[in-house]
Amino acid sequence: MFCRLKPAGKYKYLQIVETHREGNKVKQAVIATIGRLDKLAPSGTIDTLVASAARFAETLIVLSAHDAKDGPDAEVVAIGPSLIFERLWRESGCREAIRSLLAGRTFGFDVERAVVFTVLHRLMISGSDRSALEWRRSQKIDGAGALDLHQLYRAMGWLGETLGDDEAGDRFERRTKDWIEETLFHRRRDLFSDLDLVVFDTTSLYFTGEGGESLGQYGKS
Repeated sequence: MFCRLKPAGKYKYLQIVETHREGNKVKQAVIATIGRLDKLAPSGTIDTLVASAARFAETLIVLSAHDAKDGPDAEVVAIGPSLIFERLWRESGCREAIRSLLAGRTFGFDVERAVVFTVLHRLMISGSDRSALEWRRSQKIDGAGALDLHQLYRAMGWLGETLGDDEAGDRFERRTKDWIEETLFHRRRDLFSDLDLVVFDTTSLYFTGEGGESLGQYGKS
């Protein structure tokens, strides 16, 4: 049994139809014609009918967005992006690396959850940290609901903190994000005893004017 629309001239009529089998053929019979759709929809008749019928259903429930006081609170959120990303986050070692670096630090909020939230937001739709809070309303992300905007800023600032060590020498200042990248790199090089090959790609360079004697000479880069 199902509902269907029956066109009749410029109008459409809502009908309840029953399907039954006669021999080897499947036939349909109209149980009732409820009325014209253009009159039923604005009057709320369809909503009332569906809600009334749902009282006798054993496996379904109808949630009304206009009368929340008479039914359970409900919200619609996406769970797929978080489920997939959280697994990749764990298996890649990102969670372990960040949490180990945070050991002994006191921030007053879960920094690792803040990083997860901002990274997932940038992967899905990108945008600012402020826009991430708006996007959060449509997502189910563990630990993200309690985060404020200033905490997202603090988490990003922590990733850019200098480590104050001497491993980099005079080349550059190592920061938190560098330590995390190095940790992930060592985690993935279990099959090799030494680093044999590094593939480094850059964009093409160009000069305005005469250029240099060798690097900037005329021709392809």
